[in-house]
Amino acid sequence: MNRRIITLSLFVSLALTAHAQTDVSARARQIHDSAIVIDTHADTPQRFLDENYEIGSTDPKDPGHISLDKAKAGNLGAEFFSIWVEPETNQGHFARHTLDLIDSVYEQAARHPDRMMMAFSVADIERAHREHKLAALLGIEGGHSIENDIHLLRDFYRLGVRYMTLSWSNTNEWADSSGDINNPKVEHHNGLTESGKQIVLEMNRLGMLVDISHVADKTFWDTIAVTKAPVIASHSSARALTNHPRNMTDDMLRAITKNGGVVQVNFYNAFIDETYRKAAEAQAKDRDAAIKAFVDQRKAAGQTLTYVDEDRIGREWAAKIPRPPLSSLIDHIDHIAKVAGIDHVGLGSDFDGVSGATPQGIDSAADLPKITQALLDRGYSADDIRKILGGNLLRVFREAERVSHEWQR
Repeated sequence: MNRRIITLSLFVSLALTAHAQTDVSARARQIHDSAIVIDTHADTPQRFLDENYEIGSTDPKDPGHISLDKAKAGNLGAEFFSIWVEPETNQGHFARHTLDLIDSVYEQAARHPDRMMMAFSVADIERAHREHKLAALLGIEGGHSIENDIHLLRDFYRLGVRYMTLSWSNTNEWADSSGDINNPKVEHHNGLTESGKQIVLEMNRLGMLVDISHVADKTFWDTIAVTKAPVIASHSSARALTNHPRNMTDDMLRAITKNGGVVQVNFYNAFIDETYRKAAEAQAKDRDAAIKAFVDQRKAAGQTLTYVDEDRIGREWAAKIPRPPLSSLIDHIDHIAKVAGIDHVGLGSDFDGVSGATPQGIDSAADLPKITQALLDRGYSADDIRKILGGNLLRVFREAERVSHEWQR
């Protein structure tokens, strides 16, 4: 890297840090910088593949949420990169596309060994923190990636996958999804099938975190009954505040407490603000029609719809609705902390997966210190804030490792 590029990177990093520190007190910054900040869901691998995005980018106009400079400015210590395979456009090769996405993360880490490292355990996250590197972890979003083959599940674990969301918005052959649970055209299973229960137990044995974001309510309860290790909701919020099926009910939150798991709050506006959710729902018909027209136009031209296209369209429609205040996000953290307990809430942003639809003030990972400031303003102690920022996820991850070691012994 030549001197000019180094100077530009330093300038961008300093500018992002200054932006992140706006309205953040010295006390909040000290607490934030003393924590291992962990985010459990970012869809950036789609950008790596579809637009050849470089995580070391210093482009000040880049609209994305994650870059190495943005992560440094926000003291983001560990990121679970989402390995999400769009089920419609990847029919017949789910596993192959899963491998492509996994490879894209490894390639980014290989290009920046001084600032980023692949991580596979709690110990790796802690080592990355000591070495001032971003710990890159992998989480499969959607059980269809394993193509109903438990051998593939094991192979993906060997490649570094450390959580799997049992379903995405599509019901698969062994787990019902919240995304299509009311669609009479979809064949459902009333939760988990017997094969699905065996997959959960195999995840326990491997030490892979069981993720219940996206699953149907019955699938959640079946999973809680079966699992031998704490579960995570990698990117879900509270249904009592925002009535979306992707969010967790209070009964679910209390079950998470008994299970020992953690709910990582999603930053997506439609999951954290009821007014925004209703507005997004009201525009859905027109939005879907516009997207369909665009897709048909691309197909007629012999082209396919890429993630870049989807993100651009999503941003255009999201911009039509006013962004909710940061307090909407904090309300969900606060609610989960009160219902499930302070040991059972964390951060699962959905960065680079929500087309810019995040609350005011949260434009990228550089803005994470503002969450610490908001929690401090609500009276949270430094120790409790550190739990929310990453300590709770580390505890659950460590327990999953312990269960795996005991089982394999």
